[in-house]
Amino acid sequence: MLPIAIGCDDAAVELKNTLIKWLEANNYKVVDYTTDSQRDSNLYPDIAWSVCQAIKAGKHERGILVCGTGIGMAITANKVPGIRAAQCHDTFSAERARKSNNAQIITMGARVIGPELAKNILRSWMESEFEGGGSAPKVERISYYEQKGRS
Repeated sequence: MLPIAIGCDDAAVELKNTLIKWLEANNYKVVDYTTDSQRDSNLYPDIAWSVCQAIKAGKHERGILVCGTGIGMAITANKVPGIRAAQCHDTFSAERARKSNNAQIITMGARVIGPELAKNILRSWMESEFEGGGSAPKVERISYYEQKGRS
């Protein structure tokens, strides 16, 4: 498996570090995109953009974005064509984000959930795979509208 991309803004450094420790303890490799060395910025849109571009380039299959609420990261990531990001603050949503929607990115809010819940959410997301089946036409339709929206 490719390394997991991760990034956060100033509001979520502690939670991001907790998630990195959990990932490494569970034998996942991690690449941290928190600081954009070219812009010396860790505004959440810049971090989300960096993670999304790395996923699109094939460096990672999955990414984790953390900010105060998870909202801004999800909005930014979903502006990138080909990216599906899901804001998840419970384990069921995290599982369905992968199994039903094939989300490559999960976003979470450090001001919304605590570290133990965040680890459980991450576990649910990491252990889930896209099931296809009845969800495949829906994911294909998302891509269709994404392409249509570009023209």
